[in-house]
Amino acid sequence: MWKATRPDEREKPAMNPAPASQTVPPMVNATPAPAPPQPRPAVPRMGENFRNEMAHIGKSVLIKGELSGSEDLYLDGEVEGSVHLKQHSLTIGPHGRVRANLHAKEVVVHGKVDGNIYGEDRVELKKSAILVGDISTLRITIEDGAYFKGAIDIQKDGHGEARKDLTISATAGAD
Repeated sequence: MWKATRPDEREKPAMNPAPASQTVPPMVNATPAPAPPQPRPAVPRMGENFRNEMAHIGKSVLIKGELSGSEDLYLDGEVEGSVHLKQHSLTIGPHGRVRANLHAKEVVVHGKVDGNIYGEDRVELKKSAILVGDISTLRITIEDGAYFKGAIDIQKDGHGEARKDLTISATAGAD
């Protein structure tokens, strides 16, 4: 390649000459390639268990009374009364403060609950959970560090027959 230079540039050395191995080949086609076709999102069919939606109650919200619904719920605010989500999951966030009895298919607690929990399928107490009340469920998980004071009634096959009845007052992982 030949490049015409002005006379004053011939006398000055180049400041940062590019090495010969870093030369860029000329572009042949400047139009971008078409984007590949995007896959269509799957459309749920009738009868499929499709839980894409989750209601959210923020940490500045206070609810007094009965709370019920037909979708999953993430509760990070305050509730006084009762919560009924029989076919859906309930998650109490880390800022959640609940003084209510809870009835849901699945209950996960990160915050504080003063009341009884009935989880048709399972109940999970995370390490930041504080629960004062009784639990009735098929399956239970209590992480190390969670605080729980109450009784646990583990159901057998969802028929309401008690398999175990424990009375517990403990702080898991309190060392």
